[in-house]
Amino acid sequence: MNKSTLLAEVNSALETVRKTNPLAPSITNTVTINFVANAQLACGGSAAMVYLADEGEMMAKASKSMYINMGTQFTCYPETLPRTAKACVECNNSWVLDPVGIGIGEQRTDLLKKFKETKPKIIRANASEVIALASLWELTEKKESGVRGVDSTDEVISAKDAAIALAKYTGGAVTVSGKVDLVTEGTTNVLCHGGSEYLPMITGAGCSLGGVCAVYGNVTTPFYAALTATVLYNEASMKAEKKAKGPGTFQPKFLDQLYQISSKGIKNTNIEII
Repeated sequence: MNKSTLLAEVNSALETVRKTNPLAPSITNTVTINFVANAQLACGGSAAMVYLADEGEMMAKASKSMYINMGTQFTCYPETLPRTAKACVECNNSWVLDPVGIGIGEQRTDLLKKFKETKPKIIRANASEVIALASLWELTEKKESGVRGVDSTDEVISAKDAAIALAKYTGGAVTVSGKVDLVTEGTTNVLCHGGSEYLPMITGAGCSLGGVCAVYGNVTTPFYAALTATVLYNEASMKAEKKAKGPGTFQPKFLDQLYQISSKGIKNTNIEII
């Protein structure tokens, strides 16, 4: 495994999505739903947002990859989310979990415990959320994470062991978002450098990354889906930052770059195998 091989697989996923326009349905945070859909569309995918249990099951069967974000909790979710995740597994389809807000409230905690049984193929989260999820699933020793609402106070590298444990348990991949991102499938661990200081200043950067992971989950393995989405985000945000005057102008320019880069491919990227 080397950087050239990784980049070739990333570009293959970018090209395949552009050619096939795969559907990646989402059950996602109402605060970020628009941005998630727009990011999925910009990279060449197709979006569909649902909430109800029967709709979740139908979408799980209609696509090879689906996204579930824990950000906004509704009273229907104790029925919707487990049924949707189970439908994905029964159809042998991939699903992406974003455990945002882990530790807030009994309903969210109970649902995240249940997801251990349905093994998401991609987990996208910040470092504190990854540490907390691995602990909740009893894959690592009990440890206090630095979850603060939806924010992280832990460094990405401190979540490496937890991320590896989660990836090995699910047989999928974990991407840990931060100033330097980590993508792992339990054996191959890749640090992805780049990004922008504006990303944490716009609502939905992490949520939309999870949605884009689901887009690429239609056309490649969980590891390469997570890596492709992460590399694309870092490249697009770096280019958008150069043209932006602040977070308000950054967001639309970022979407433009997602579209342009995914259409043309990536010639080189700052990734490091550790």
